[in-house]
Amino acid sequence: MEYNFKEIEAKWQRRWQEEETYRVEADPTRPKFYVLDMFPYPSGAGLHVGHPLGYIASDIYSRYKRLCGFNVLHPMGYDAFGLPAEQYAIQTGQHPAVTTERNIARYREQLDKIGFSFDWHREVRTCDPSYYKWTQWAFLEMFKHYYDRSTDKAEPIEKLVARFEAQGTEGLDAACTQEMRFTADEWKSKTEEEREQILQNYRLAFRADTMVNWCPQLGTVLANDEVKDGLSERGGFPVEQKQMKQWLLRVTAYAQRMLDGLERLEWSDSLKEIQRNWIGRSEGAQVFFDIQGSDRKLEIFTTRPDTIFGVTFMVIAPEHEWVHDLTTPEQRAAVEEYIAQAKKRSERERIAETKRVSGVATGSYAINPFTGKAIPIYISDYVLAGYGTGAIMAVPAHDSRDYAFARHFGLEIIPVVEGGDIEKESYDAKSGKLINSDLLDGLDVKEAIGRILGEIERRGLGRRLVNYRLRDAIFSRQRYWGEPFPIYYKEGTAYPLPEERLPLELPPIDNFGPTEQGEPPLARVKEWTTPEGYPLEVSTMPGFAGSSAYYLRYMDPHNDRALVGRAANEYWRNVDLYVGGIEHATGHLMYSRFWNMFLYDLGYVCEPEPFKKLVNQGMIQGRSNFVYRVVGTNKFVSLGLKDQYKTQEIHVDVNIVRNDILDLDAFRAWRPEFKDAEFILEEGRYVCGWAIEKMSKSMFNVVNPDYIVDNYGADTLRMYEMFLGPLEQSKPWDTNGIDGVHKFLRRFWALFYNREGQLILTDEKATDKELKTLHKTIKKVREDIENFSFNTSVAAFMICLNELGGCPKREILEPLTVLLAPFAPHIAEELWHTLGHTTSVCDAQYPVCEEKYLVESSFEYPVSVNGKLRFKKEYALTLSPADIQADIVRTDEAQKWLEGKAPKKIIVVPGKIINIVI
Repeated sequence: MEYNFKEIEAKWQRRWQEEETYRVEADPTRPKFYVLDMFPYPSGAGLHVGHPLGYIASDIYSRYKRLCGFNVLHPMGYDAFGLPAEQYAIQTGQHPAVTTERNIARYREQLDKIGFSFDWHREVRTCDPSYYKWTQWAFLEMFKHYYDRSTDKAEPIEKLVARFEAQGTEGLDAACTQEMRFTADEWKSKTEEEREQILQNYRLAFRADTMVNWCPQLGTVLANDEVKDGLSERGGFPVEQKQMKQWLLRVTAYAQRMLDGLERLEWSDSLKEIQRNWIGRSEGAQVFFDIQGSDRKLEIFTTRPDTIFGVTFMVIAPEHEWVHDLTTPEQRAAVEEYIAQAKKRSERERIAETKRVSGVATGSYAINPFTGKAIPIYISDYVLAGYGTGAIMAVPAHDSRDYAFARHFGLEIIPVVEGGDIEKESYDAKSGKLINSDLLDGLDVKEAIGRILGEIERRGLGRRLVNYRLRDAIFSRQRYWGEPFPIYYKEGTAYPLPEERLPLELPPIDNFGPTEQGEPPLARVKEWTTPEGYPLEVSTMPGFAGSSAYYLRYMDPHNDRALVGRAANEYWRNVDLYVGGIEHATGHLMYSRFWNMFLYDLGYVCEPEPFKKLVNQGMIQGRSNFVYRVVGTNKFVSLGLKDQYKTQEIHVDVNIVRNDILDLDAFRAWRPEFKDAEFILEEGRYVCGWAIEKMSKSMFNVVNPDYIVDNYGADTLRMYEMFLGPLEQSKPWDTNGIDGVHKFLRRFWALFYNREGQLILTDEKATDKELKTLHKTIKKVREDIENFSFNTSVAAFMICLNELGGCPKREILEPLTVLLAPFAPHIAEELWHTLGHTTSVCDAQYPVCEEKYLVESSFEYPVSVNGKLRFKKEYALTLSPADIQADIVRTDEAQKWLEGKAPKKIIVVPGKIINIVI
C-alpha cells in the first residue's frame, strides 16, 4: 500500500477536530506548560512558507511536552486590527470587518492543513468587541493610576489627589512628564480643568502634545517602521514631523524594572542587549547653561560632565520648545526653512544617518558655567526632542558627530594637548588654550566625572540624574479600524467611560478616510457621543494595543467578568515558551512587558514577567523585486534608467514579474493606486531591481505553502522547514531538498506495509544493534528538541532508517512512531493506530533512552600496515591485546598485506588502533 498522504492527512485533521484532541483545560493534577506563537495579522495574501517556520517549531515542542506528561496550552488567534485592511477599505469601500473575516477564514484553512495542535476553542481576535473590551479596560486602569517611585509600583490616582490635598507636591517622587511644584493651598485653588491638566502630567495613560510621523494623504500617524526615506511604506506618500495632541502610555515609568527583569529571563543575550540599548539607561548630570541676554537657562543632560571645559557650542532639536524664542530676527528665515526640511525626516532616519551634517545657527549664545565663555546655539536634526532634554552641549574634540558638525560650520575645536586628553584638561577663557585643571589634574575618567558632578551640585548648576533613551509610547492613531478609546470630553477635559459601558464598539461607517479637515474617520459619525451627548474620542488605539495582553486572554478566553480569572492565571501563570521574530524586540515585547508589570502591580496577574523563555526563529528569505517611482508622480522608471531621476524604491509582487521583467498590465491591475501608472522603459521593457530579503507580505515575495502541502503533504512541509537549517538562522527558500524528506516518510511507511498493501509488522525480538540504533536516536532527538535543534533531529531520523534497513519489528517501530509524532503527526497517528492503539498518539508516553543499549560491547579497529590504513576489523572490547594480536595475523585481510612474511611487531591500542609492522 502506497503512502497516501492526502487521504491520511485529511482523515486525521477531521478526526482531531471532531474528537477535540487538542482541547485543554486547567488540571491541577498535571504540570502545566504554556507554549505561545506570535499571532499573525490576517492579510489577504494568506500564509507564506515563512510563517509556519516558528509555528512548526513551537508545535513540535508542544507535542513533545504533552508526550512527556505536561498539560500543554498551545493557543492561536489573530492580530486583526491594522492599517492594510483600512487602506483597502478606503480604496474599495468594503468594510474592514468583511475583508478581515474573509482573511481569517483563509488563514484558518491553511493552518488546519499543516496539522497544528492549536486549541481553537481559545481563539482570540483583537477586532472582536468581547476581546477589545479588556484592552479598553486596561487603558482605563492606566488612566486611573500613576507610578509612585517611593513604592516602586502603580498606585491609584486618588492617592495622588489626596496627597496634593494634604501637602501639594512636597516630598513627591512620581513618574511624570515634567517636574511640578505647588502647595496644597495652590492645588485647592485650581479649577477642575486645571487639576486634570496636572493629573495628566502623572497618569500612566495621558494626553499630551508630542512629535509624530504625520502622513496627510493617509490621514494618520505612522510608526517609525511604517516610514522609509520620508515616505509612507504604504502608498509612498510624504511624511512629516508634526506636533499633535496624542494619547500616550507612560512606559518610561517601568524602564528600570524592565531592565532589571531581563536578568530573570531565558532570552538570548542578543535579544536582551537589544532591549537594554533601547531602554538606554545612562547616569550623568542635568546641567543648566545661562542664555546670554535672557533670564532663561538651557537644560542639557550629559553622561560626561567632565568634558564641560571643552564645550564650544550648543545644539537643540528642531522641535525644541524654545526654538522660536532663541532665534534672532536675522536668523528667522533660515531657521524656518531648516525646520520645514527637518519635518520631512523621521527620527529613525535622523538617528541612522550618522555621516550627514546639517544645521542652522539661532543667533543666540549660551554661557559655559565653568569657563564663562559665550558659545553659539545651533539647531540640528541629529539632536532629538524626545531624548534627554532635546538640547546638548557639544564637545567636538570628544564626540564624532559634534566634531563633524564643528568642521562643517567652522566652529572651534579645542585641541587635545600632547600627553593629555580632553577628560583631564580644562579651558582657559582668557588665554583661549587648554590647560591642566586643578579640578581634574591626575584623575582618571571615572574620578573626573565624580569630581565635576560634585562641583555642579555644589555650585547649584544642576544635579546628578539617571536618564533613559526609552520614550513614552504614542497610543493614538487617526484611523477607524482600531480599538475605540473609552474616553469622552466635557468642555475639552477628558473623562473615562464607566466600566459597565464597555466595550465601546466601533460604529457603522461608510467613508473610511479622514475628514476634509484632516480629522480621523470617527469624526464623521454624528452619533459618536455618550448617551448624555458628550463627544467621544475620535482617534483609535494602535496595533500593539490588542497584542499587548493577548497571552493572558488565552488563559481564560470566555470570561466575561475579567481579562483573566484568578484561578486560571494561578494555574497557567505565564508563558513558558514564546516563539517569534526578533523584529518585535523593541515594540511588542517591550509593550507586553510593561502591560504585564502594570497588571502585576494591581494584583490582576501573579507573575511580573509575561514570557519566561523566548526563541527567535530566523527568517525564510525570498527573492524580492522592486519598481522605481519618480517621486511626486505615478510614473515608474526602469532599473537601468533610475539614476537619471529622483525615485522611491517600492516592492512589487513577484508573481507579476518574470525573470525581472514587469508585466505592465498586471501591475496596473495589482493595486488601485497604480491603475493609471506610466512607465519609462529600456529597450521596450520594464526591468525590475531585485534582492534576497526576508520573505514577507509587505515585500510581496512570498511563496504559498499550499503548493507544498498539495504535492508533498503537510508532514513533508513540517519536516522540510525544520531541515532547512538551524531554527534561529535565516535561510533562503529552496525546494531542491524536499524530495529527500518526502522519500524518508515513504520509507518509514514501507517499514509497516509492503508494496501490495499487506501489513508486515512482526513481534520478532529486536537485535542489540537495532536496539542500539533506536535508543541512540531517542537520546539524540530528545536532546535536539530541548535545544531547538530540529534540523539535526530530522537528520537523525534519516540516519536511523539507514541503519535499521528494512526492520518491521514492533519493538523498534512503536517507540520510533511516538518519537516521530511531533514532527510528522499525521503519518504517526495513522501508524499508531496500525500498531493496534485506540487512543491518539498525542497521549502516548515519550520513549525513554535506556543507556544499557548504548554501551559498546565491541570496537571496529582501523588496521594499519607499516603506518598505512589497510582495512578494519571488529573485536569484542573484552578481548586482551594478546588475543587480538594472535587473531589478526590469521585474517585474510592481513595475510594479503603480509605476503607470507612474519610481522616484526603488532601494536594494539585497546579501543583505538592496530598497527602491523613488517
